[in-house]
Amino acid sequence: MPVAKGSTIDPDRTRAAILHEATQVLYERGLDGIGVAELCGRLGVSKETLYRHFGTKDGLVQAVLEARSDRVVQWLTGVVRQAGDPAGRLAALFGALQRWYEEPGFRGCGLLNAAAQHHTAPVRAVAARHLGRYLDLLTEIAVAAGVADPPRLARQLLIIVEGATAVADHHDHRHAGEDARQAALTLLAAARRS
Repeated sequence: MPVAKGSTIDPDRTRAAILHEATQVLYERGLDGIGVAELCGRLGVSKETLYRHFGTKDGLVQAVLEARSDRVVQWLTGVVRQAGDPAGRLAALFGALQRWYEEPGFRGCGLLNAAAQHHTAPVRAVAARHLGRYLDLLTEIAVAAGVADPPRLARQLLIIVEGATAVADHHDHRHAGEDARQAALTLLAAARRS
């Protein structure tokens, strides 16, 4: 990230720009699909700049994953909280996911992809926290629905969310969100009857 002559370096802005660019590159290529030299070339920064801000490539990876988790959870929380009743919230959630599945650059859940590709404790911990945050959101919906066992329903809904995302990525994205929505609403109705 070259600095124009006469301007000053803003470390926070530089870090944010690296994170923004690296997020897309690592999502496209995978964590282990690009070396540090090529990554720096794509980002337009020196290795020294990368290491100054993140310590190592693994430090950058962890920061990218944490930032991605924050964005995804904020996005879906906003979508869900704007909807009405629990069934409407699930419909809104799966509608948003379906729109994501249809994006040209869609490659599945970046956090779970990362945990599968880069089987290290720090990456797996970020992925586990991400799933925990999903679970919190889904538990909110289950509590609002008044079901007998909200944590259980939330886990089942999480399986549907991640299963739909995997199917959309690896098989056919066209109806994954809609099919998952129908499954989730059926599950919600059954849990309410229990």
